[in-house]
Amino acid sequence: MNRREFVKRLALGGAFLAGYQYLTPFEKLYAKTALHNSISGKMKNWAWVTVDLKPSIDEWKRRFALWHESGIDAILLEIYTSNYAFYKSAHLPVKEQWLELLLPIAKQEGLEVHSWMWTMLCNNEDIVKNHPEWFVVNYKGESAANKPSYVNYYKFLCSSRPEVRNFIRQTVTELANFDMLDGVHLDYIRFPDVILAEALQPKYGIKQDKEYPEYDYCYCDLCRSEFQKKTGIDIMKVEDPTSNKEWRQFRYDRISSLVNDVLVPAAHKKNKIVTAAVFPNWEMVRQQWPAWNVDGVLPMLYNGFYNKGIDWIKTQTLKGTASLSGRIPLYSGLFVPQLNPNELAKAIECSIEGNAQGVSLFSAQSMSAKHWTLFKEIVRS
Repeated sequence: MNRREFVKRLALGGAFLAGYQYLTPFEKLYAKTALHNSISGKMKNWAWVTVDLKPSIDEWKRRFALWHESGIDAILLEIYTSNYAFYKSAHLPVKEQWLELLLPIAKQEGLEVHSWMWTMLCNNEDIVKNHPEWFVVNYKGESAANKPSYVNYYKFLCSSRPEVRNFIRQTVTELANFDMLDGVHLDYIRFPDVILAEALQPKYGIKQDKEYPEYDYCYCDLCRSEFQKKTGIDIMKVEDPTSNKEWRQFRYDRISSLVNDVLVPAAHKKNKIVTAAVFPNWEMVRQQWPAWNVDGVLPMLYNGFYNKGIDWIKTQTLKGTASLSGRIPLYSGLFVPQLNPNELAKAIECSIEGNAQGVSLFSAQSMSAKHWTLFKEIVRS
């Protein structure tokens, strides 16, 4: 019996605690993964795949084969980027039929394929020009259509608008009609960040120690009137709207209603699962994902964005899994560009210890050969 097999058997046997102290750090991680897999079932591992039109079909075959062999079970193909669709759409501007090209290749290599769409962002020039009322408005009365926060592409739609809900539902419905597709993945399913992650604030020359009016959404006429109809409160007459719990919950519920009442049913009608990329600090983007009826969540646990160490991933994973009460699986989203191979191993360990049912890598293209080698050693236990 080789050392690797011994460690695996040790993890699955009654002598685990007694023998654990004698293992090397890597063997401890290998043993933890084997034990995790035996208790919860095999880990399911994901990778976000950003749009890349340059590689040949043969190159994609090689990549998909490598990723699957290394332990990736499902890929999230970026096929709608808020301005262009990368599939044959009847209602969005089409850049390339990328999904149609890669879907059968990835399936042939044994991968699940999920369509990754930017949900609330809209940079479609026709819509920005002809439907400015579709976009969120901040407390200062500025529309994201012509004065977005932080960066020019932060043109968020307002989830209260029936036209917006229908527009997004159309995209989900189109994607759900792909027979070979396994699911729909919702990204940017939220409001703009009212407070950015700490490490990102200097990039924009700002310091957010509280919620400021220019980043606080949405105060459009429809949101205000719907809130007043529901509560009797005119939010514009409240001295400090940021402290009003009902107003805060109202906006959480706007996004939750879109997910639960519109998008999930549209995908489930075609037997597609729905997953979402979500924030660990969901309050800062009005995104109460523990209340969503999706089939899985992938919290973006990008510790560097929050000036935190890798151990923070475990804390956030424990917090997230506890909030879900086992109702749906949670897969820890890991930011590869800020993790060397050994740090990635540590991040996976923290995810396992936090009760995640797998990890998701951002992105597959950011993984080096050393990353893949170590990843395979860990997750193929």
